[in-house]
Amino acid sequence: MRKKVLAAIVVAAGILAGCGEDAPVNSPVQVVTPQPIITEAPAEADNTQEQQTEAPEGTPMADGRLPGGEEHPIRERSVVDGKMQSYLTGEWKDANVVQRRNFAIMIPNNNLKVPGTNDYSTVPQHGISQASIIYEAPVEGRITRLMALFEDYDNLDKIGPVRSSRDYYVYEAMAYDSIYCNWGLAVPYVSPIINTDRIDNISVKLDGIDVGFGSSEGDPFSRGLNPGYSTEFTSSMNIAGYEKGVEKLNYAKTYAEHDRFEQAFTFADEGYIATYDVYPDAKVIYPGGTSSNKGGYGSYTGENAIRFDYNEEDHLYYRYQYGAPQVDVDNDQQLAVSNVIFKVCVGEVRDDHDYLAFGVHGSGKAYVFTNGKVIEGTWKRNSDYEANMFYDQNGNEIVFNQGKTWICLIWQDYADCISWE
Repeated sequence: MRKKVLAAIVVAAGILAGCGEDAPVNSPVQVVTPQPIITEAPAEADNTQEQQTEAPEGTPMADGRLPGGEEHPIRERSVVDGKMQSYLTGEWKDANVVQRRNFAIMIPNNNLKVPGTNDYSTVPQHGISQASIIYEAPVEGRITRLMALFEDYDNLDKIGPVRSSRDYYVYEAMAYDSIYCNWGLAVPYVSPIINTDRIDNISVKLDGIDVGFGSSEGDPFSRGLNPGYSTEFTSSMNIAGYEKGVEKLNYAKTYAEHDRFEQAFTFADEGYIATYDVYPDAKVIYPGGTSSNKGGYGSYTGENAIRFDYNEEDHLYYRYQYGAPQVDVDNDQQLAVSNVIFKVCVGEVRDDHDYLAFGVHGSGKAYVFTNGKVIEGTWKRNSDYEANMFYDQNGNEIVFNQGKTWICLIWQDYADCISWE
C-alpha cells in the first residue's frame, strides 16, 4: 500500500520542524499556507459534487444504508416516540439523554508498567468506551492526554482515572457547552478561565480552583481506582456524586437553558452513509506517523505507533497504541469510532514547566477520515461557543457518518509527520 505523508506547513517564523532522519526522503512535500476555505479543488472532486445533487440510487451498503449521505444530512431534529437524534453522534437516543448537557472529563493516556510485572500498557481506563467524542492532544513531556465527552452515562457508576486540566481542552469543551470535569490544573493558564462563568466545572478543590469538591464519600471524586499504580492514576469520578455536584452548584442541566449549543457536527441522516467515493483511501492512519518525533504522538514508532485501523464491515476505526488495542477495562471493549479528525493547530512551548499552548480558535488545515476515506480541507471556529466547522477543498461543509468521533489536535510544527495508508 502506498503511504501518503502530509504537506509541511509554514508559519511566520519560517519552515516548520520535520519528523527527523527517519522520515521518508522521497515523499512529495508541498508548502502551503492554511486558509479558512480552500477555493480551488481537483476536477475529480468538482465532478463528484455535480453527480451528488440528486438522491442516491443503487444497491444499499452491506449494513443496509444507502450511499450519498453527503447530500442527505440530518436537518431539523424532533422527538419521535421519546427518542431524538443525538447532537454528538447523530444516533437515535432517549430524548432526555440527547437534550441534557454532556460533561467533558480529563483522562490520562500514559504507557505505564503493569504492577507486579515487567510489562507496559496503557494506564487502565474505565468507562471511556461510552464516550461520544474523544479529544486527544499533546501535553508536557510529549505524551498525549484525553478529554472524553459523555452524554449517555446512566449505566455507568464511575469514570477514570481523572487527570488535570490544560486550557486548550477547556476551550474545546466550550464548543459543546460541556460541564468540565478535572482533578488538577496548570494554574496560571487554566485558573483565569475555569473560575469564571465562561464554563461550568466540577473540580477537586485545589490551589487555583475557587469552587471545588473534596474526595470523600459522597463527593464527585475519590481514590481507590487501579490498585498498585501511582496515586495520580487511582482517581475516579462517580456519576452519582457528579449529579449532586451539578445540583449543588445550580448548573443548567439542558442545552436549552444556555441556548449556546446546536450540535457537534452535521451527520448523514438515518438510512444513509457518507461514502466519499472519489476521495483517497485511508485504511490505517497515524496521527504522529511511524517515525519518532516530538509532536506528542510520535514517541512510539513501528508496531508501537498510535494508529486507527479501518474495518470495512462495520465502517469503524479501531484504536491501537503501545503495541496493543486500546480498551475500556470495565468491559474489555476496544475503542472504536466512526470518524477521526486531525485538527492542525498552531502550538508553542510556554514556559520552563514545558506547558504547551494550542490555538483552537481561528482556522487551519484539517483531515477528516470517515468510511475508509480521507478528506483534506480546513477547520474554522471564530468564538468560544461556536462549533468547530470542517470544510472540504470546495468550501462545502463535511458531513460526518453517524457514531462516535475522535479528534486529534495536531501540533502544526509536526503536521508533516502525519501519515496514512
